[in-house]
Amino acid sequence: MTSTATAAPARTAPGRRLSPGRVVAWAVMGVIALITLLPFYWILRTALSTNSGLAAHPADPLPVDFTLGGFERALGLQSTEEAIAQGGSGGGLAFWRYLLNSLIVSSLITVCQVFFSAMAAYAFSRLRWKGRDAVFGLFLAGLMVPALFTLLPNFVLIKELGLVDSLLGIALPTMFMTPFAVFFLRQFFMNVPREVEEAALLDGAGKVRIFFRVLLPMASTPVLTLGILTYITSWNDYFWPLLVSYSDSSRLLSVALAVFRAQTPQTGTDWSGLMAATLIAALPMLVLFGLFARRIVGSIGFTGIK
Repeated sequence: MTSTATAAPARTAPGRRLSPGRVVAWAVMGVIALITLLPFYWILRTALSTNSGLAAHPADPLPVDFTLGGFERALGLQSTEEAIAQGGSGGGLAFWRYLLNSLIVSSLITVCQVFFSAMAAYAFSRLRWKGRDAVFGLFLAGLMVPALFTLLPNFVLIKELGLVDSLLGIALPTMFMTPFAVFFLRQFFMNVPREVEEAALLDGAGKVRIFFRVLLPMASTPVLTLGILTYITSWNDYFWPLLVSYSDSSRLLSVALAVFRAQTPQTGTDWSGLMAATLIAALPMLVLFGLFARRIVGSIGFTGIK
């Protein structure tokens, strides 16, 4: 017996129509992306040009007299005579020394700040103690204090401790915790079900063991996100390291870029070397953010920060 049933025609999903609103949205996004990327292109164009070529053709969109001399001067691979011959200021840049200083300070701030902020966030979210919410509100009020207002008190403290012109003096003000870091991790810990902690308590685990063996591994993604944000912030910090450091032994890479601003009557500012050094200093952070951008955005959305 043959079946008389016929198969229903397959429905095809309608394609997305290119509405005027969608066209306008993509156009606006394209313009924003172009405005965002244009400064990076101009830095690269300047770094690949000679200073004499830049002076002769300042508005040329392409590199003028293409050369890698700016990068060689930034990395300390040129002698003073070669630098002056290519339009450089002749000032030296101990690039690897400044790079090591930046790595030490950024790593010290990131590791300590994330660790201590995680413990503070655990205390504010999971432990019950008298005045907890009031203390957290007072602590959170620190977010409304501009960083500029804290520079003078911090400098006086660092001076009294004898840590001026040292790497520890640069790192100390933000090494332990910040209101944002505590708030960021507290939002995650508050979303962890209480049943997880109660089950660990029934197994005989104490508060310290629950924090290190249960909650902290569960918070690996927010902790990594906070670590990346903290590292980028400390790496790009300029004003505080400029205020505290006076010698090459403690000068960070972001501050050392000012070496290329030194002007001489013969050459003027070494714009090519300055832009090359700026690009080299910013490249690690751009790569770091590019690799973890999706994780950072996802973690921020999960913790409920608007």
